[in-house]
Amino acid sequence: MKKLKKIFAIAGVIILVGMYAMTFITALFATESAHSMFLASIGATIIVPVFLYAYMLIYRVVYKNKEDEEESNRDAKK
Repeated sequence: MKKLKKIFAIAGVIILVGMYAMTFITALFATESAHSMFLASIGATIIVPVFLYAYMLIYRVVYKNKEDEEESNRDAKK
């Protein structure tokens, strides 16, 4: 689970940094889409972490029994 959390955290950071970079570049060139890119960046700042958290929560609930079973097997072997 720790490895999966790291992967999702890195993916979230990459997505957010990419959005911010695109917003910054469009603002520098004063394109027509600068305002919409800024709004998309604000939305992504909120939505991306929420979706990542929700995915990890669902993963934890779905695979809880499997992880509990593996832990009990490990404890039994000791």
